[in-house]
Amino acid sequence: MTIKKTGSAHWEGSVKQGKGTVSTQSKALQAQPYGFNTRFEEGAGTNPEELIGAAHASCFSMALSMMLGEAGVEPTSIDTTATVHLDKDDSGFSVTHIALETKASVPGISESDFQSVAEKAKAGCPISKLFTAEISLTATLTK
Repeated sequence: MTIKKTGSAHWEGSVKQGKGTVSTQSKALQAQPYGFNTRFEEGAGTNPEELIGAAHASCFSMALSMMLGEAGVEPTSIDTTATVHLDKDDSGFSVTHIALETKASVPGISESDFQSVAEKAKAGCPISKLFTAEISLTATLTK
């Protein structure tokens, strides 16, 4: 079974003066602005790194909930933040680290069992696996 979801972006202009919008298939995001100022400064709008962070935090939280259930406990709540580190070196910008921080209320689980399940969720979350995934590209030049 393959599930397909889409996100899309539109961009106009140069990297510094240009601007774009990002949308999702579900319309949870629709024509949300992004640009140089939202990525490297404090402008209004979104950017790829915070979208990756939100995707990773939500995926991890769901994976943790599932795996806790498999361990026979049910979480009351899970709150996760994913901090995406975008660093520049001689070759340009790279995402070098994603720090997941989660706080969970899980009655009936020991600290050591919780840590074990959390590590398993980190490794098993599909978005965690994304960062080693094959990426294909179809590029079409329009005039």
